[in-house]
Amino acid sequence: MSWLSLEALAVVFSLAYLVLAMRENSLCWFCAFIGTAIYIWVFGGVSLYMGSLLHVYYLVMAVYGWYQWRRGGADHRGVSISRWGLEQHLCALLAVLLVSAISGYLLAEHTDAHLPYLDSFATWGGVLTTVMVARKILENWLYWIVVDGASIYLYLDRELYLTAGLFAVYLVLVVFGFVRWRRHYIEQQSAE
Repeated sequence: MSWLSLEALAVVFSLAYLVLAMRENSLCWFCAFIGTAIYIWVFGGVSLYMGSLLHVYYLVMAVYGWYQWRRGGADHRGVSISRWGLEQHLCALLAVLLVSAISGYLLAEHTDAHLPYLDSFATWGGVLTTVMVARKILENWLYWIVVDGASIYLYLDRELYLTAGLFAVYLVLVVFGFVRWRRHYIEQQSAE
């Protein structure tokens, strides 16, 4: 199977993940697992080492996310949409910037990685935002706008055009995801 075929297959599973996540359907995590497994090889093959490492993390998070959505929460019936306060957001953003700078520097000094700082930012931003999705933090969708935007440039640079296109579609879909989850969050709050 060619790199392009593998990339196309990963794109299909990744789109299915996002559409199902928007609908709060726990099958999204199955699609995430399959798409992620494929992307590990695709990114490694184009020297995006942090991106490849990120997808190893995504494999684990697909299992964690599925569990959280199905059995997490205080009553073990799945987590509900919640929000973070300003302090949590500031701490999260500072942590992403710090570890991105450190791993970007290490990659620049010790590997042949392309765009190591951007690759690191997209990776660590993805790490944080995936935790937010698994815990159903409403603002995850807003974080994805920044991470996906940075990723588009990164993938275009490495000639991963299908993946760059996927992330362009993601930019549109995350807006719809935010609106849908926000509406559901408001309904949850009204019911309590």
